[in-house]
Amino acid sequence: MNRKLRDRLIEIAKKKIPNTDVSHDFEHALRVLTNAERIAKTEKWDLDIIIPSALFHDVVVYQKNHPDSHRSQEESAIVAENILNWFDEFPKKKIEKIKTCILECSFSKGIIPKTLEWKILQDADGLEATGAISIMRTYSSTWQMKNPFYNSEDPFCKNHIPNPLRFGLDLFYQRLLKVTDRMHTKTAKKIAKRRTDFLIKFLKEFKLELEGK
Repeated sequence: MNRKLRDRLIEIAKKKIPNTDVSHDFEHALRVLTNAERIAKTEKWDLDIIIPSALFHDVVVYQKNHPDSHRSQEESAIVAENILNWFDEFPKKKIEKIKTCILECSFSKGIIPKTLEWKILQDADGLEATGAISIMRTYSSTWQMKNPFYNSEDPFCKNHIPNPLRFGLDLFYQRLLKVTDRMHTKTAKKIAKRRTDFLIKFLKEFKLELEGK
């Protein structure tokens, strides 16, 4: 993809992505794009598919506990298709692949990617679910849902199944600490491992503070 088209798509994403949820805002899309381009540079895959997929994968966002939250990716894929159809120079045969990447990139769906570009987008988005930024995103969503930081009776999920729709810290045990094992590319695995190590240090410090040490 040429630089001019890339820049135009970024500008459209900036206008289209709502800022009602800072966990899934335009800055999130840019970070996913940065992750995707970093992985793609190493893996040598199709940026015509990767760039739009990264920019528009969360162009429609519902809050996590909203009844329509499961529709976010389906609606995002439709918006992405409509945007790309505006550009005569964009290869139309690639749009269906972009829609598939967007539809199936979610960690929570547990779907194994079938294409190389799909793997990159899932990895790039997954990297947002570990490391320092993942802590910020977790507690942004926790605040939006008006939930407590952690389960005071069992903060580290030793005796209950993690439920991040009720407790912020539970998301670490349902998702954040598992990201490295879900990565598909060598580049993403390396990045995720370092970020996950940081999460483990954070939890150790948090435990010490709860114990008053």
